[in-house]
Amino acid sequence: MGMVDELERLSTLHAAGHLSDDEYAAAKARVLRSATVLSTANDAATSVLARLTRSRSQKWLGGVAGGLATLTDVPAWAWRIFFILTAFLHGLGILIYLLMWIFVPLERHALPAPAPAPTVPPAAPGV
Repeated sequence: MGMVDELERLSTLHAAGHLSDDEYAAAKARVLRSATVLSTANDAATSVLARLTRSRSQKWLGGVAGGLATLTDVPAWAWRIFFILTAFLHGLGILIYLLMWIFVPLERHALPAPAPAPTVPPAAPGV
């Protein structure tokens, strides 16, 4: 049941006289507080997934294990062993690795500083 449905149900119970004003206010605050906690948890999960990228420096195949290592502080070799072991479960590790290789973006490199413009010496007069 969603937050809107809960609030409507509480309002109906309050209007029918089944809830006092204090009970209604406390229940409404509890519903709104739980919705805020869920929203904060969803935002945190989204921010973690937004930081997931494939590594350019720690890669053997696609950089998936290196990217996971950067994000989770678990060494890349441990992620590689995880994918190898789960490959024996009907190829699940291979499937997960391939999907991450396709859908997880490659990390960006900082753009190099622009090279200074070459200076052309002034032409000699009369030449």
